[in-house]
Amino acid sequence: MRFSVVGTGYDQRQVDSCLDELGIRLSRLAARAEVAAGAAREFDEIRQEAAWLSGLLRRLDLGDATVGRYGGDAVRHEAAELLAQARVALDEAREEARQVRERAYAEAVQARRDFEVALYARRRREARVDEILNQVTGDQVPADTPTAAAGVPGTRVGVGGLDAGAEPPPGLR
Repeated sequence: MRFSVVGTGYDQRQVDSCLDELGIRLSRLAARAEVAAGAAREFDEIRQEAAWLSGLLRRLDLGDATVGRYGGDAVRHEAAELLAQARVALDEAREEARQVRERAYAEAVQARRDFEVALYARRRREARVDEILNQVTGDQVPADTPTAAAGVPGTRVGVGGLDAGAEPPPGLR
C-alpha cells in the first residue's frame, strides 16, 4: 500500500480507507473459515459412513449368515464399491479443505501485515504531528495588536474582533 505524503505524514483519508478495506477482507476470511468448518462436518459424516461400510465388509468377510441369504457376493461387491467411492470423496474433500485452509491462512497473514503497516504509518504520522505541535510556541498576541487581517479591504476586523454584522471570511464559516 502506498499513501500520499502530506505535510504532517500520510493522507488520513487514504489510511482510513485502507484500514476499512482490511477490515472487510478480514470479515471475508472469517466467512471462509466458517465455510471450511461446515466442510469439516461433512467430512465427519463421510468418515462415519465409511466406517459403517467398513464394518459391513468385515461382517461379510466373517460369513454373516443373514447377509449370505440375500446374495453375499452382490452385496459384498456393492459395499466395496461404495467404500471405494466414499474414500475417493473423502480424499477429495480433505484436499479441498486443505487448500481452502491454506488460502485463508495466507490471506489472513497478508491482511494482518497490511494492517500492521497501515497502523505503523498512522502512528508515525501522529508522532510527527505531535512533534510539530510541540515546536509551536504558545505566545499569545495582545488583543490590541494590529493584524494582517485588519489591513484587508472589505473586512471589518478591529481591535475587538469581528463586527457583529460582518460576514466571516470564507475559511472561518
